[in-house]
Amino acid sequence: MKFKASILALMVLVASVFLTQEAIAMISDEKAEQLKSTLTPVGAERAGNADGTIPAWDGGYTAVPAGYNSGDLRPDPFADEKPLFSIKGKNMEKYADKLSDGTIALLKKYPDFRLDIYPTHRTAAAPQYVYEAIYKNATNAKLTKDHKVEGAYNGIPFPIPENGYEVIWNHILSWRGISHVMKERNYIITRQGKVILTTEMEESNQFPYYLKNVSAQEWNKKFWYYKSRQTAPPFKAGETILTHEDLGQTGRQTWQYLVGQRRVRRAPSISYDTPDFVNSGHNFFDEVYVFNGNIDRYEFKLKGKKEIYIPYNCNGFLSHEDKAVLGANYLNPDHVRWELHRVWVVQAELAPGKRHAVNKRVFYMDEDTWRAILLDGWDGQKVLWRSTISLPIIAMEYPAVLNYTQAVYNHQSGAYGVNMLLNGFSKQLQAVTPRPDSFFSPETLAATGVR
Repeated sequence: MKFKASILALMVLVASVFLTQEAIAMISDEKAEQLKSTLTPVGAERAGNADGTIPAWDGGYTAVPAGYNSGDLRPDPFADEKPLFSIKGKNMEKYADKLSDGTIALLKKYPDFRLDIYPTHRTAAAPQYVYEAIYKNATNAKLTKDHKVEGAYNGIPFPIPENGYEVIWNHILSWRGISHVMKERNYIITRQGKVILTTEMEESNQFPYYLKNVSAQEWNKKFWYYKSRQTAPPFKAGETILTHEDLGQTGRQTWQYLVGQRRVRRAPSISYDTPDFVNSGHNFFDEVYVFNGNIDRYEFKLKGKKEIYIPYNCNGFLSHEDKAVLGANYLNPDHVRWELHRVWVVQAELAPGKRHAVNKRVFYMDEDTWRAILLDGWDGQKVLWRSTISLPIIAMEYPAVLNYTQAVYNHQSGAYGVNMLLNGFSKQLQAVTPRPDSFFSPETLAATGVR
């Protein structure tokens, strides 16, 4: 009998360990109640900081001007504000504890590079149905043993995160609207300051994860559809890329239409550290949108939260021509607004047996949106190699704060690239009625890509 009891106890223990490995437990109902009191509906600290330089969150910016249509040049509600002060290489030591490593590297390297620091405005917001979904996700969402998300829908899955993987998933599944289109240009600026247009393109994004008229049971587990068509330069015109991202076992599926071959083919290499041919290889594919794609090559460690200076509320940047914002070695500081915000810091190091050109990464996630705003990366010799700086804008009609335009700085070569520059187009990031799934099917690519 004692033997049988021991076997039974061992079986219970093994089952317990197995279940623990299969799915990491959710947070308690009591803890989730913080989302209705001390935390905002997305999990940020509702209160301001101790010295008042970061204000309390009061619902975000949702005022839509009369006559405004989505995609019009978005107004800058803070256009009349002046910088509180500026940070340059000569005074950066005073502010070093509130700067990322990549920002410090740029300040050290370029004497004229500067951060104009403005008053902080917590403008991030989301629709009520997203807030309600986040509250449900808080006690239902979980990570599987291979760090995939289960039990989440219509909102970020982990508003009160307990590890780095959860924060990364909050970024990947963050609120960016349901469906939108945009035209953009991508550039490389050489070390000598030569500006090269690499691509002009049309892009469609749709997030089935956020569809309001589809229940979690009916949802097909795909959280992102992406389709782009290049329109310039002439030798690239008509090339098309289609991507499906899902939370099931499939992961990322990608197709490509090449005009010269006149056929659609699977493109499995559009991920990880594959050089981004859309921008002539300056950045890696997983650096687009600061970070995207599978997370299986790194171990993500949550380093905590801190206050740092990041670009924010950069609507004014979009009102200038390309030549005005593209400086010789960095984006023109005259048009980039920086503010003090609280961010989650996540450090990513290569997982055992995995490879990636970037040996270590540090992400800085805005607490109010869960979007990664800054990203630094080190090479195999532990030398700072590359930094991404994105420019969040207020899309009040969503409502949301979105960051698409980004600069990727190569600290070692001295070149930098700019992705998704929206400036100069008559429509900039336009919300549209959700498209049918067929719009994002491989069968549509050949017709889309015809010049």
